[in-house]
Amino acid sequence: MTRFFLTTAIDYVNSRPHLGTAYEKITADVIARYKRLCGVDTYFLMGNDEHSQNVFRKAAEEGLSPLAYCDRMEQEFRDTWRHLNLSFDDFIRTTQPRHKAGVTALAKRIYDAGDIYEGVYEGWYCVGCEAFKQEKDLVDGKCPLHLTTPQWIKEKNYFFRLAKYQQPLLDHFAAHPEFLQPAMRRNEILRLLEGGLEDISVSRAGQAWGIPLPFDAASVVYVWFDALINYASAVGLGSDQQMFDRWWPADLHIIGKDITRFHAVIWPAMLMSAGVALPRQVFGHGFITFNGQRMSKSLGTAIDPFEAASRFGPDPLRLYLVKEIAFGGDGDFSWTRYDERYNVDLANNLGNLVSRVTAMADRYRQGRLLPTGAGSDRLVRLGEQVAADYRHSMDAYALHEGAAAAYRLIDGTNEFIAATSPWALAKDPGAADRLTQVLFDAAEAIRLAAVLLTPIMPTASAEILRRVGGSSDGLCLDRDGRWRNNGERGLVQEGSLWPRKEQTIVTDNPTPPPSTQHPAPSISEAATPRISIDDFMKVELRVAKVLAAERVPKSRRLIKVQVDVGTEQRTLVAGIAEAYEPEALVGRSVVIVFNLQPATLMGIESNGMVLAASPDGGKPTLVSFEDPPPPGTRVR
Repeated sequence: MTRFFLTTAIDYVNSRPHLGTAYEKITADVIARYKRLCGVDTYFLMGNDEHSQNVFRKAAEEGLSPLAYCDRMEQEFRDTWRHLNLSFDDFIRTTQPRHKAGVTALAKRIYDAGDIYEGVYEGWYCVGCEAFKQEKDLVDGKCPLHLTTPQWIKEKNYFFRLAKYQQPLLDHFAAHPEFLQPAMRRNEILRLLEGGLEDISVSRAGQAWGIPLPFDAASVVYVWFDALINYASAVGLGSDQQMFDRWWPADLHIIGKDITRFHAVIWPAMLMSAGVALPRQVFGHGFITFNGQRMSKSLGTAIDPFEAASRFGPDPLRLYLVKEIAFGGDGDFSWTRYDERYNVDLANNLGNLVSRVTAMADRYRQGRLLPTGAGSDRLVRLGEQVAADYRHSMDAYALHEGAAAAYRLIDGTNEFIAATSPWALAKDPGAADRLTQVLFDAAEAIRLAAVLLTPIMPTASAEILRRVGGSSDGLCLDRDGRWRNNGERGLVQEGSLWPRKEQTIVTDNPTPPPSTQHPAPSISEAATPRISIDDFMKVELRVAKVLAAERVPKSRRLIKVQVDVGTEQRTLVAGIAEAYEPEALVGRSVVIVFNLQPATLMGIESNGMVLAASPDGGKPTLVSFEDPPPPGTRVR
């Protein structure tokens, strides 16, 4: 494929975009960036739908002309999309002359084909959807999307002979099973087609806000008929035949599942009637809910994507939406879950990995690495397999699986560091070459993971590449998405990429009252008292996995660790710095006292205690496992 043209649905501008709208745009941007990474000439279209009666009413409420209102909203949408770092090539508005030319041209072709006729329409009309509804589509007499009662409308309209295209559409679906994805959307539309189609209205009478029909200037083109044509008018239909010949048909329409019928039934039927090639594929993604409730402007459950992206920056939000939600299915967003995944995926995992490797390279090799032999067979094979799996997933638009593949390499690199213990190699003069190669391999794995994550986190990936001695200029997956064991790398040790967001752990009694009891006698003063099994069971010991570790400034003994205890993550302070390097702790399973009252050490609140054996005059030794059980397992 030498070129790729993809689109998103154009948006009503009666209010600002919400996170559900942004999800569609972000996933489309990931696909566009992936195609460019693959060397494909890509054209990415977005835009605004402005001929809505809801928009007309909103402008009147604000005392503006419809066009002045739409001009203002275009800037608000563009500001949001810029904040999310979207790389669209074109932004169409349905009030633009090029769009009017495209609508006029297509409507005239369909009329000349005999597929538009005059009649009277009578039925339910949902103002929120700006669409007519059949009785069977209503739930308890209301629109299932907006939970409002539709209006009963009777008016003279022009109709499109949609029913005529029932069999041609079925034939197209049979010949092109990839036309509508995912499979659940395809099956829904096939059932709809097999049940029969009814002709649909393509005009509204008595309205001035819209594009006049070319064969009846007293009527305007119905907003949905108008909107669908944007995909073709943006690339020259009716205005620039040379551009149209280059970019049409569209390779991919990305739309929400609620408008699948318009894009997989009505739009291809319109194109069939006009004698225009059909788009190659339509992908209907799911909804995003907020704390389990559908995200919607009209329902008051919308999250401002500008606010969400400002919390940690656009890249963490992009990663969350792509990695946590299976593309094509529904997904949920909550601030708590977002904060958790930021800490787990970025602060504790990828960010900590970059910091560890660049710090060790700086400490042991002054930041300069050159391979001294063959790369780690295990890590090289993992990198090659991950790159292949990533390509397969991204080509199939399984974006969540592509992100997961890149993270398998990140996790594997953490395990590789734990297994090779560079800090131990650094103490052996005879292992100098081995240490250099281990650090080079770790840096190379990070470089490869950053290349794969570039479509999802473009800014962060470029910064990671800079820190591990790579480059983000002119990336090409065929060249840069392969394991390399050559060339000198200059690594840069700098501040944290993603500072951890501390989460407050609420306890019933976070500050214990001052003790009024005398100190317990020492072993030399009295025999160690026995306790009952009931007393012992009050102490809750759990398995915890160390996610991150660092020395506490100005302390010789203390290390601050972040641990996963299965149900949550905690910060603990442990007096083990004399025996363990922080890097050696990451990925290790330890035992902690889970239900200990929080205590503050060197200004850091420690929520628990790490168990270690501390012989008199000796260094502490952590309690550990040969085969660690999962984090959170109770130790009895």
